[in-house]
Amino acid sequence: MYATSQLFATNKFTITPMKASEPCCIEPVAKRRDGGTRYWCLMHRADATAKYGKPAKKCRAADIRPLNAGDIHELDLTKFKGGVAMWGAVPAVYDTTRLPMDRGIHLHARRSADKSKEIDATFRAVRLKTTDPQHPSVLIEEIDAIYYMVSSIFGFGMAYVCCTHCNWPHLDKDFFSVRPHRRHLCAGCGRNFNDTQKAIGNPIVGVQSAGGFQSHQTRSSKRTVRISQSQYPGGIQIWGSNSAFVWTSKSPEESGIHVHAYLSDDDEPVIDDTFKSVEIDGVKLDADQIRKLMAQNVMPSLDSRIQSIVCSNCDEPHIDEGKAAFTPSSERNCRSCATALHSKGRYRKVVSNPIVSSLAILAKSALRAPQQHRLNLLGESL
Repeated sequence: MYATSQLFATNKFTITPMKASEPCCIEPVAKRRDGGTRYWCLMHRADATAKYGKPAKKCRAADIRPLNAGDIHELDLTKFKGGVAMWGAVPAVYDTTRLPMDRGIHLHARRSADKSKEIDATFRAVRLKTTDPQHPSVLIEEIDAIYYMVSSIFGFGMAYVCCTHCNWPHLDKDFFSVRPHRRHLCAGCGRNFNDTQKAIGNPIVGVQSAGGFQSHQTRSSKRTVRISQSQYPGGIQIWGSNSAFVWTSKSPEESGIHVHAYLSDDDEPVIDDTFKSVEIDGVKLDADQIRKLMAQNVMPSLDSRIQSIVCSNCDEPHIDEGKAAFTPSSERNCRSCATALHSKGRYRKVVSNPIVSSLAILAKSALRAPQQHRLNLLGESL
């Protein structure tokens, strides 16, 4: 457990949402790697260094809509004894509905185990009530939840890391969310600091410790589904499962491919479940490939660099595994025949995931073109 004084030493966990009208507060804070001055916005906690090392007129995060009171869902865990679960929510990898993009923190909550879900929705932030009289609540923000999903899907553990200068809880984003490291750039004050060990920082780890949330078991779904897109004029949505960062139910969490299917644009989904095996219009989907694509689509450093590469010699589709799954490269060889594989299009360095081709085939038989959702997250500053 983290000491309460450490975890709640900054206002990150009792944060008052910024007003949209708040102007930038740009200050010189440190030296960059090239020896120039780094300018940082202490209001929006983002880089504000312009070309030639001069202060920018506004920071990189100035135009991001800040949280307001209506974005934050207040949750009292004691009222939901049947179980609470939270995941990082990102757009479906395939979506032929006309529903708005899903992003943030997806929350399930039941009053009792035998009751249906009272809450099944996505929020930009969730404030959890605590039993600590000095710090009665902790705030979980969408960006923390989204990058928790990315790190966990690629198999990386996370740690609660605080800036040694200002004590701001640190979040590692983009390529730093999949590369444990000691030296971090603080979003709170814009200065570099060294941690005691190589780690990936995510404030949710501190929330888990403070709330006493235990790790939970997962099991593969046993359900299978075989459907046609023509059966669901309202559209189909597909996600890969990712482990909940809060799970209070006594039952294990299911893993697999999560599918929503709608009869019309105005109805609730008639299919809303997680499956071990999914076949749509004769196309079999791979859960691991979908899960990876869901995380890859989030990372700014991989924007437009995910392809489906097929061996020109043996027609075997290639999937990049391990570090190659999040590190664009121009060099790879077919695992079946060792033939050198090459990307097509604008970028030479890419990441290969066969599900891109599978989803393109599905799109050809869709009743309407899939939506192209983009989170447009900011890349990490160096």
